[in-house]
Amino acid sequence: MYKRQTISSEEIARQRNICSEIFQQINASRAHPLALVDTYGCQQNEADSEKIRGYLSEMGYGFTQDEYEADVIVVNTCAVREHAEMRVLGNVGALNHTKKAKPEQIIAVCGCMVQQEHMTEKIKKSYPIVDLVFGPHELWRFPELLQSVMTRHKRIFATEKADGAVTEGIPLKRDGSVKAWLSIMYGCNNFCTYCIVPYVRGRERSRLPEDILAEARQLVAAGYKDITLLGQNVNSYGKDLDNGVDFADLIRMVDDIPGDFLIRFMTSHPKDATEKLFRTMAECQKCAHQLHLPVQAGSDRILKAMNRHYDRAKYLAQVKLARQYMPDLVLTTDIIVGFPGETDEEFEETITLCEEVRYDAMFTFIYSKRVGTPAASMPDPYSREDKQKHFDRLTEVANRISAEKHAAYIGTKQRVLIDGETGHEEYNLSARTNGGRLVHLKGDLSLVGSFRDVTITGGNTWALYGSLEEENA
Repeated sequence: MYKRQTISSEEIARQRNICSEIFQQINASRAHPLALVDTYGCQQNEADSEKIRGYLSEMGYGFTQDEYEADVIVVNTCAVREHAEMRVLGNVGALNHTKKAKPEQIIAVCGCMVQQEHMTEKIKKSYPIVDLVFGPHELWRFPELLQSVMTRHKRIFATEKADGAVTEGIPLKRDGSVKAWLSIMYGCNNFCTYCIVPYVRGRERSRLPEDILAEARQLVAAGYKDITLLGQNVNSYGKDLDNGVDFADLIRMVDDIPGDFLIRFMTSHPKDATEKLFRTMAECQKCAHQLHLPVQAGSDRILKAMNRHYDRAKYLAQVKLARQYMPDLVLTTDIIVGFPGETDEEFEETITLCEEVRYDAMFTFIYSKRVGTPAASMPDPYSREDKQKHFDRLTEVANRISAEKHAAYIGTKQRVLIDGETGHEEYNLSARTNGGRLVHLKGDLSLVGSFRDVTITGGNTWALYGSLEEENA
C-alpha cells in the first residue's frame, strides 16, 4: 500500500539556494537572460508550469514567447492522447532552428509524456537538441537539474518511476491576476483502462488542509477572484490523510475565507461524487454551481470495460440529485468515442444519455491507444472511419444542445466576473458566469477583475454576448 511521501523543507531550501547561486552568476555577468515555458495538456500541467516559472524567476530569468530570444526553453508535456504527443514532438523538432541560431540555448522537456519510458528513449535517440528531460516527480528539483546541465554540459534524464510525493514551498509565478489554479492533491488511484495518468502521475496524495488554506488566503489577499481547486479526482481528497477532512469539508473551509471570490474545482469522478458534495456546493455562498462530471460513455458494458466503477443508472441518479440541490447547475462532461469494441448500439446509448442529461458543454475525444494501459491490448475491430462518423454525430448533438442552452440565457441578468480581453473591438472583454459560461462584453479595460451584472443579449454554441447593466439604465 502506498505511504504518503513528502519532500522536506530542507530539500526545497536547498533548491532555492541553487536558484540564488544562479541569480548571483547572472547578476555578476550583467546578462538579462530570458526563458520560455510552453505548456500542453490539463490544468495540473498549467499549475506545474507556474512552479517552473517561479523557480526561473528566482534564478533571475525574464520571460518571452519568442523561442529565438529564449536562453532556456521548457516544454511541459501531456500524455493523455497521441495527438498531444505528436504536437509536442513536432514543436520540439522545430527547435533545431533556434538551437543552431543560439547554440548555448538549453532545451528541457518535462511532464507526463516523458514519464513513459518509450517516449524518453525516443527523445534520447531522435532529439539530440534536448539537454534535460524530467518527469513530474522530479519537478521539485528543477534548479538542481538545470544547474547540472549548465555546469556539466551533458544531457540529463531524470524520469525514474515513483509513486510521487507532496512538496510545499516551491515558488510560483502565475499568469494573470484574476484566475488562479490551486492544487489540493496529486496523482490518481482509479486506473481507468484507457488512461495513462496513474502510471505517470503516481498515487493519490493530498496536501494538508492548512497548507491549502494558507495558499488560498494568499490568493484572496492578492486579489484573485476565481480560484480553481485542482486534482485528478478531487472527490478523493483527504483519503490518505486520516484527519477526517474530505473534499466537501475543504470547500467549506475555503468558503469561510473572507472576500469576494468564486470557488471552482476540477475534476470530479462520478464514483466518488456524493450527496454531501452537492449539498455543500449549494450551501456555500462562494462555490460556483458548476460541475464537470466525466461520464465517458453511456453503455454499462463499456463503462465496466473502462473500469469506471459506476453504471448509467448511478450516473443519472447523481445528475438528478445534483440538480435538485442546484437547479441552476451548469454541467459539463468528457466522452470517449470508439473505445475498443464499442458497437453502434453501445454508441447509441451514449447519444441517448446525452439527450437525457443535456450537458451545457461536452468535451469529446476519439479513443487514443496509450502504451502500457489495459485497453491498448483489447481487440478493436472498428476502423478509424467508423469512429469518426460516431464522433461527428456526437459533436453535432453536443453543439445543438449547447446552442439551445445558451439561447435560454438571452434576456436574463447574470452576475459575471470580467476576467480578460478578447482582442476584438466590438466585444473587447471576456467574462464568466457563476457556472463558467463564456460571455463577451464591451467595456473599459479597468473592469477586468471585477464582478458585474450584465444582460445577456445573444448567444451561440460556444459563447454568450451581453451588455453591462449600467448601459441599460
